[in-house]
Formats: sequence, structure tokens, C-alpha cells
Amino acid sequence: MSADTESRANIRINPERLWDSLMEMAKIGPGIAGGNNRQTLTDEDAEGRALFQAWCEDAGCSMGVDEMGNMFATRAGEDPDALPVYVGSHLDTQPTGGKYDGVLGVLGGLELVRTLNDLGIKTKHPIVITNWTNEEGTRYAPAMLASGVFAGKHTLQWGYDRVDANGKRFGDELERIGWKGPEKVGDRKMHAMFELHIEQGPILEAEKKDIGVVTHGQGLRWIECTVTGKESHTGSTPMHMRKNAGRGLAQITELVHEIAMKNQPNAVGAIGHIDVYPNSRNIIPGKVVFTVDMRTHILEKLNGMVDEFMQKAPALCEEIGVQFEAEIVGQFDPPAFNENCVNAVRDAAESLGFSHMDIVSGAGHDACWINDIAPTAMIMCPCVDGLSHNEAEEISIEWATAGVDVLFHAAVNTAQIVE
Repeated sequence: MSADTESRANIRINPERLWDSLMEMAKIGPGIAGGNNRQTLTDEDAEGRALFQAWCEDAGCSMGVDEMGNMFATRAGEDPDALPVYVGSHLDTQPTGGKYDGVLGVLGGLELVRTLNDLGIKTKHPIVITNWTNEEGTRYAPAMLASGVFAGKHTLQWGYDRVDANGKRFGDELERIGWKGPEKVGDRKMHAMFELHIEQGPILEAEKKDIGVVTHGQGLRWIECTVTGKESHTGSTPMHMRKNAGRGLAQITELVHEIAMKNQPNAVGAIGHIDVYPNSRNIIPGKVVFTVDMRTHILEKLNGMVDEFMQKAPALCEEIGVQFEAEIVGQFDPPAFNENCVNAVRDAAESLGFSHMDIVSGAGHDACWINDIAPTAMIMCPCVDGLSHNEAEEISIEWATAGVDVLFHAAVNTAQIVE
């Protein structure tokens, strides 16, 4: 290793400044139990965006905003023709979200730029810090909405027409909070993108690894199912004469578990959202509507799981005298992240002396959509007990610092330092 290379490998970000930024952002949209409620396109989201913009401009970046409200803070490169290297994630949270999910990736990008400024380092390629709108998908479904529009997965108008539980349109709320930008969504071209994120799972902590080198994202199928029986009195309907939709749900719940367990490792399945009708104490359910969530990073395995489910679930219901219908309402195929970008992450972790392991992202992220249009990779750091989407979500300053150090070296090496 040359002296120059060795000195670069010793570059580290400022841990206290990073942590202070995370804690300052967490003051906006505080939750009720120590976390955050900064849902997309709320007044709190607007306030968080304004703080992020102010910090970026203080760091010498210019801010661009597109028609979906995606924010792009650019640190200029030395080559005006070189495509930018993007870093970032999202600032919106779940209604009972934590202080780090998504936010670490955005403010880690800011700390990267601040460190470059501190050291007077110039890069050939510009570096852009991104805040993607509505990654969480809680207020407006689906998740990763704005990065999906950016990547051409959804049309702009379709995105604008999404409504929340109160019937408020995405497009109207984006205008109301003042973050509908003039830039045409999807026009930007990327040299590469790196997204740092907390794992949202227990693997890295259990394996005592500092860094997860994300090689793949999981593919996903959401199957909306309707089991229809017959409403009748729980006390006066003989057991052998019942058409209990709830019993169909129970049997299908076990079926989903069995299919996932047969396809180990790295396959999961569960039933999340459930609506029971009429949902009364003394009435046998006449209808149950629920969503099956199946995921794995191997496409053939994912399709096989869905096929088995679609074959067996109707038969289970027929046996107990209820009807079964199903429709796939959400899906994306498993992304394999760019080999060069993945290697940049792995090389950065090794050069910095951090323990690391290859890992598959169990959750969807904006990087999964961007991977279709530009070379992309993800970096993960551990989180306590794998807990996320919860106000008790927690990471350590050491984990956060290691993640941003790796982000710095992977992104800056890709952006090419100019002597």
C-alpha cells in the first residue's frame, strides 16, 4: 500500500457531528415514546426537509427538487461532464417510527460532504445527497413511491393521485407543504448510487459484524385474499353446519408458515393486514380479507412459493365449505446489486478494518428501484435486537460511524479523488 493510499484509508468522518445531526433531526416530529412521527408530506416532513436543505447549503451544496419532491443536494465535481455519485435514503418515518431508519443514510451523506470539505478533498464526479419522498408508504401506498416514479415504475400522475386515509391526494399535499419542485422527475443520470441503512433485522448484531455488504434485495409478492363463508350466530349454529371464514384464515395462516419454512434459508412469509366481517363477538365471520406477504431474493424460489400457495389455499377452503379468491396486489422481483458497487463497499470495509459479511436486505428500499436504472449498492449497520419501524429502534454511535465511514470510502473512491 502506498503512503498516499494508506493516508486515504485513515480518513474518518466526525462521529459527534454525525450523531448531533441525527439527534437534531429527531426533534422534528417527535413520537410519544422516544421515536419519531414524521410522516411524508406532513408539516413535520416539511420542517425536516427545510433543516436538511439549510445544512446542505451551509456545506456548499446546491439543492434541486423534482416534481415528486425528491431532494438532491449537489457538491460539485471537478469534471463538468462526469455523472454524479449519489448517496442517500429518506427522511420520512412510520407513525411510530425510530430516529435512524432512513435518516442515517441521508445525514450520513451530509457528513460525507462535510468531511470532504474539512479536508479540502475534491472529486472528479459530483456527489449528490438524496432524500427520496415517501419511502415508508405508510400515509401513501405503495412504499418507495417517489423513487418508483423516478425509475419509471409508476407514472407521475398515478403517484399524484394516491390518496391517504382521509382522502387527501399526494399531489395536493406535496403542493401544500411547498415541496413540489420544478425539475422533471427521472431526468437525472447517475454514475452510481450508495444507500446506507440500518439493517432492520437481527443478523449483524447476532453475528457481531460491523457492516453488512448488501448483495441482493428480496423480491416480494403481496397476495390479497378473500375467504367467504356465511355469517351466523356463534351460539345457535351447529358446528357441522358452519361456514366459518375465520377458520379458513386460520388454516391459510399455517399454510403460509409451512411454505416459508420449506424454502429456508432466506425465505419468509406471513399474513399482515386482516379485516374480519362483521367482526362481532357472537357472529361467525362471513368474510375475511387479508394480505399474504412472501419474500426471498431468489426469483425461482419466490415464484414457486406463490404457485404452491395458489394451488393449496383454495383446496383448504373447499374442504371446510368456504370460498377462496386471491389477487397479487404488490410485487417486485429480487434485485441483485451492481457487482462493482458491492465490491466498493466490501473493499471499503476491509481497508478500514471493520468486520463484515454479505447480507440480503429483508426490506424494500429506494435502492431496489434505482438499481434498475443505475449501478447501485447498499451498506447496512446493525440495530439493537433487529428492531425497526418502532419508537424503541436503537443503534450505537459506533455502529453509525462505521456505516458512514464505509459509505464515505465506497462513494468517494467511486467519485475519484482529484489530487
